[in-house]
Amino acid sequence: MAHTEPHTETRAPNPSWPLAAVSRSVAVAAAAFTAWRKAVAGRKALADLTPDQLKDIGCSEPFKPKFVVKVGVGLMTDLMSMR
Repeated sequence: MAHTEPHTETRAPNPSWPLAAVSRSVAVAAAAFTAWRKAVAGRKALADLTPDQLKDIGCSEPFKPKFVVKVGVGLMTDLMSMR
């Protein structure tokens, strides 16, 4: 059978908790910056490789963003009438 007695817990006030919160947030920011810096370095290294070198290491060609603009029916007419 489960133990069902209530537990009482007393804690002393911790005067350094704002410092601990700041320390944690600084650590999280530093870790995020380090991860971002590593990602940028990796993308730059992959950008310098030729397609043959990318195939040698098992990567497909790097993602190149394509900009696509979809023009709906009547959009150009509406835009021209706004001039």
